[in-house]
Amino acid sequence: MGTVTRGTTNPNRLRRMDRWIAAVHGAELRRATGPVAVDLGYGAAPWTAVELLTRLRSVAPHARVVGVEIEPARVAAAKPYEREGLDFRHGGFEIPVTGRPHLIRAANVLRQYDEDEVADVWERLCARLAPATATSRGGLLVEGTCDEIGRRHVWVALGPRGPRTVTFATRLGSLDRPSDLAERLPKALIHRNVPGEPVHAFLRDFDRAWAAAAPYASYGARQRWIRAVRDLTTDWPVTDGPVRWRQGEVTVKWEALAPRG
Repeated sequence: MGTVTRGTTNPNRLRRMDRWIAAVHGAELRRATGPVAVDLGYGAAPWTAVELLTRLRSVAPHARVVGVEIEPARVAAAKPYEREGLDFRHGGFEIPVTGRPHLIRAANVLRQYDEDEVADVWERLCARLAPATATSRGGLLVEGTCDEIGRRHVWVALGPRGPRTVTFATRLGSLDRPSDLAERLPKALIHRNVPGEPVHAFLRDFDRAWAAAAPYASYGARQRWIRAVRDLTTDWPVTDGPVRWRQGEVTVKWEALAPRG
């Protein structure tokens, strides 16, 4: 289910997303029995799936990764890279794995779809996640967009019951102002960056906080970012703290940025 993407990819492109997944979802993966992660739409080369396995195993040694691609030629090209804990399969949004995966990463997949298709895709993918239990929040879907070399990302994290948070992540040295990240908003938000929509107000406030934090630039872009995000917490439900901010990240509750209407 789905359509073929352009397939563009580069080694290390998804390192920021993977680093965040390992930090916030690593404990869930460690607790799971035989945790399976799906790299959905990995593209013309298998680099992102190979890297995902390495990064997840640093926090969950028994994790497995399945790369899923809708283009059969890409699956055939990836087969030589299979090894213990890593395999590649032909498929799409139906997620052709046995059982319920504990992670689905869909990076740069929905960019080509229409905005009104996103909700149905999210619902289908969330329904495939491992369910929540008394001791677990269940599986995680991470869906978002980044630039070609992984300097700027924005992604939505969803659980079995739907969206939870939006994360903005960047290489701080590449940033003139936080609203530069607008061009990497995921499909659910990119057309909502207009006056009257919450994501537009958030980026406006972020730019203002960044400008007010200009004196901290003498200590480096990281200190300026940390100060700007700290100011944002007055009016926006930021869910993380300085440990993540130092990485050039900030995560906000989905409800605060969700499209109106």
